Amino acid sequence: LIMLAFGGTAAVMLGMATVASTIKRDISGWGKFLFVGLLLLIVAGVANIFLQVPALMLTMMVLAIALFSAYLLFDLHRIIHGGETNYISATLAVYLDLYNIFANLLSLLGIFGGSRD
Repeated sequence: LIMLAFGGTAAVMLGMATVASTIKRDISGWGKFLFVGLLLLIVAGVANIFLQVPALMLTMMVLAIALFSAYLLFDLHRIIHGGETNYISATLAVYLDLYNIFANLLSLLGIFGGSRD
């Protein structure tokens, strides 16, 4: 299960790195929209603590994978095209994107692919 999540995360990383290095469109304006999406995801997570809706939790996991994949594309594009000059914060941003993709993918695989002993 962990290796499957690792493989999925690696595939997302490879895909986003390929897109970030070949894309001609300027995606530097995505930052505001991605941040709003992150805030909405946090609000939905806090609401789900009280509501305990399983469908909302699954939806949040899928949206988190999509959101952090877009964040990964955004961060890699900034690194490749010179928008980010502080390499420590750039490395931390990519690490956090990958961690969040891995954690949410592992949770999804655990729910849908876990053994039912």
